[in-house]
Amino acid sequence: MGHSCVIDVCDLGKHYTVSRRDAGLKAALRSVVRRATSEVVAVDGITFHLAPGEIVGFLGSNGAGKTTTLKMLAGLLYPTTGTAMVLDYVPWRRERAFLQQIALVMGQRNQLQWDIPAIDSFVLNQAIYRIDPSAYRRTLGELTDLLDLGPLLTKPVRTLSLGERMKCELAAALLHRPRVLFLDEPTIGLDVTSQRRIRTFIAEYNRRNEATVLLTSHYMADVEALSRRVSSFIVGRSSSMGTCANWHNASPPTRRSPCRHLMQYPVLLPLARSSPQKRGR
Repeated sequence: MGHSCVIDVCDLGKHYTVSRRDAGLKAALRSVVRRATSEVVAVDGITFHLAPGEIVGFLGSNGAGKTTTLKMLAGLLYPTTGTAMVLDYVPWRRERAFLQQIALVMGQRNQLQWDIPAIDSFVLNQAIYRIDPSAYRRTLGELTDLLDLGPLLTKPVRTLSLGERMKCELAAALLHRPRVLFLDEPTIGLDVTSQRRIRTFIAEYNRRNEATVLLTSHYMADVEALSRRVSSFIVGRSSSMGTCANWHNASPPTRRSPCRHLMQYPVLLPLARSSPQKRGR
C-alpha cells in the first residue's frame, strides 16, 4: 500500500456456513445426526481505496454486509477471500501498533461501564492506551468542548439518554487520537438534534485531525450533511461517480426514494476530504 492510501481493500469477502432446520422435536433430533447447512455471502469481493482525511459512508439495508466489512477492517473478523491493509497493517493480525491508531464505535454496543460515571471509563482508556497525562487532559478538554460533555462526565452512564451516551462513547474512542475511525451506525435511534450534533462533530474531528473516517448508516441525511460529492461502489458490481444531486435525479424510482436504489447493496460513499473474533454479522 502506498503512503497516499490509508485503507487499501482488494477483493475482500466474507462467507459464513450456517445450519438450518425445521421446527419441532423430530427436526431437532434429525439435525443431531445430519445437519443441513448453507453458505451465506455476507461480503462479496469488494475493492476500494481511501486516502488520508476522507470521510466515507456505507449505506445499505440490514444484513447487507456493512458491519461485517467494518469488523474485518478493524481486525475483529478474518476474511474468507481477498486482502486488506489499514495504515500499512493487516488488520486481523491485531498488532499493538495498529490497535493504537484505530477506534471502533458501534451504535448498538457499549464500551462504557454502565454503573459508573463516564469519566471513570475515560481514565481506564487512558491506562489501556498509555496516554500521557498532559495529552489526556488536553484531548479530554477538546472533546468536552466539541461535544458539550461538561455536565455528563460525572453521571452514571445508565442515567444518560441515548444521545448523551453516544457522545460519551465517541469521546472515549477518541482519547488516543486515532488516525482511522470506524463508526457503525453512530446516529441510529437519535433525535434530529442529536444526529445533527454527531454529524457536526465527525466533520470537525476530521478537519482538526485529518483522520480517515469510515461510517455505516441507514440515513441519506448522514451523507448529504457531510458533502455534496458522492462516489458509490456497489458490492460485486462496478463503481460510479456523482453528487448527491445526481442520485436524486437519476431515475423516477430514485427520485421518489433516494435510498431505494442505494439500499439494495452496500454502497461506498466518499463524503469529504480534509487540505479475531471469527463470527459476526
